[in-house]
Amino acid sequence: MAGRVRVLVIDDSALMRRMLSDLLSSDPMIEVVGTAPDPLVAREKIKALSPDVLTLDVEMPKMDGIAFLEKLMTLRPMPVVMVSSLTENGAEVTLRALELGAVDVFCKPTDINETGLAAHAAELIGKVKAAANARVRPLGDRPAAPVRQLGVATLYKSTNTLVAIGASTGGVEALRDIILALPPESPPIVVTQHIPPRFSTSFANRLNSMSAVRVKEAQDGEPIVAGHVFIAPGDRQFEVRRSGAALVTRVYEGPLVGGHCPAVDVLFHSVAQACGPKAVGVILTGMGHDGSGGLLAMREAGAATIGQDEASCVVYGMPKAAYEAGAVERELPLSRIASEILKLCDVDAARARK
Repeated sequence: MAGRVRVLVIDDSALMRRMLSDLLSSDPMIEVVGTAPDPLVAREKIKALSPDVLTLDVEMPKMDGIAFLEKLMTLRPMPVVMVSSLTENGAEVTLRALELGAVDVFCKPTDINETGLAAHAAELIGKVKAAANARVRPLGDRPAAPVRQLGVATLYKSTNTLVAIGASTGGVEALRDIILALPPESPPIVVTQHIPPRFSTSFANRLNSMSAVRVKEAQDGEPIVAGHVFIAPGDRQFEVRRSGAALVTRVYEGPLVGGHCPAVDVLFHSVAQACGPKAVGVILTGMGHDGSGGLLAMREAGAATIGQDEASCVVYGMPKAAYEAGAVERELPLSRIASEILKLCDVDAARARK
């Protein structure tokens, strides 16, 4: 986006409005054009000020943030960064906001004061700048995927192919679209999504309630089996390793890698080593370049690799970096990725039938 990013801050707390405004205004490329204490005032200020990005508190008076966001994404879609507390209820509501089209979420620190908030300045500023360049789609009705129960045979079925997926900004909605399109007999899938702690648990549980596959937050030492999706905890590194002939999860407290924990590169590098050509790597929408090195390692090890195309990305950052590094074998729109995963994982079976 050319010029300064124009931001409207919406929060019912006068203190939070002031602190968020001061923090954002500390960056010369951001201009806070106004603030609003509730969605009704915000609606008028959006019309008058035409901001590029909104920051929106989840819990609001007069009209809650979710109801306001749903109306906004239907009538006037625009980039929104949700501001949420790190609570179980806050996580559930914010995940709903991301499904409705919010670009990203900024979690309020537990110590709500200027010093505590200032420590997160770079994070908030980065999210707002990324949102300014995001592709926001109007809210439309998406058909729900049929929910089917897994049989016992599927639960313990082993497979020769593992799917590894990495995502960041916009990834919650993208992963939802992919996972809800999968049948119960799908290959095992491991996922690293940049998401705050607690949010990853709620995210996995929410997907599990809607999908035909079993979705869960990964724990250390679990066998990786077909019909399951394992999602990295929001504050742990996540890897795949061999235990004899089987694949198992490794979840551990580790340092930031490329500024991230969990890091997509950590997962992808482990899959390249553990699975070689018996894997499919997928890199989805996201800001930055996490995953490009790991996806390249997967491709060099013989794995098939997919990158989400620019037109369907909320932020074409991570897939672009991977493409430019030579890590992406094929670029596809989001709507085709689930079917391509299933096609690639069925190659051995298709050959056997010939």
